[in-house]
Amino acid sequence: MSYKIVEKKQLNEVVYLMDIEAPRVARSAKPGQFIIVIIDDKGERLPLTIADFDNERGTVTIVFQTVGDSSKKLSKLEAGEYVKDFVGPLGQPSEFIHEDIEELKKRNIIFIAGGVGAAPVYPQVKWLHEHGVDVDVIIGARTKDIIIYEDKMRAVAKNLYMCTDDGTYGLHGNVTNMLDDLVLNQGKKYDEAIVIGPMIMMKFACLATKKLNIPTIVSLNTIMVDGTGMCGACRVSIGDEIKFACVDGPEFDGWKVNFDEAMKRQQMFKSEEGRKALRKADGATHSSPDCKIGGKH
Repeated sequence: MSYKIVEKKQLNEVVYLMDIEAPRVARSAKPGQFIIVIIDDKGERLPLTIADFDNERGTVTIVFQTVGDSSKKLSKLEAGEYVKDFVGPLGQPSEFIHEDIEELKKRNIIFIAGGVGAAPVYPQVKWLHEHGVDVDVIIGARTKDIIIYEDKMRAVAKNLYMCTDDGTYGLHGNVTNMLDDLVLNQGKKYDEAIVIGPMIMMKFACLATKKLNIPTIVSLNTIMVDGTGMCGACRVSIGDEIKFACVDGPEFDGWKVNFDEAMKRQQMFKSEEGRKALRKADGATHSSPDCKIGGKH
């Protein structure tokens, strides 16, 4: 079976959006989950967070950045063409979908999106908006030219705050500067933060929220490689527990994530020597016991 690309947009120089015809995935998808794309018979597995889904159209939206050969190859496909596999939804959905809506309405929640992280933040904010829960959103980027999803987010967020590292749009500063300004200068109070973006951004955002005593959830979708728990790339320490982002997450308590260890693993995983070293050091914990195709090995 193959899956049709029904729409393609280039959001900035290196980020693309595609709507994929996948009715069964669209019917089951929930905010926070991801899918795996395989372009053709020789293609790698590409885990991508679900950026939106439309049950009536039977489509799932993916947003991806061209960072490797597979994502670059995917970006060259056009509307009307097909990908070989589109598997999902995978991973655990956002915890708030299981909570009482009336209780959610009483909480002050802020979403913090860095760069391409605006795409996976959107379906969560949209779901809450559709259920009558108003939330604030910060979108940060290096410069105005690479901002994505501003208009979409503005339509579903109670308040949208923009910031850029170079000051070309919104507050001149990063997302932690924006959060500090909202809480310390504007008197905003938040009961919870959900942060999605590059690992280094999430690390410093969690340091900021801890100082402000705002419990924080992060999505570790960026460290996934095969999306099954078999490869060991997304093995991460959450407090004193070992978890796997693709099987146990991708969302975790941000204050408990060992970001330095996770980022070091990301770098090591890029080389065969690094992968061998990780397998040796991890031993039996290298792969998730919940992996459906591999298990511990």
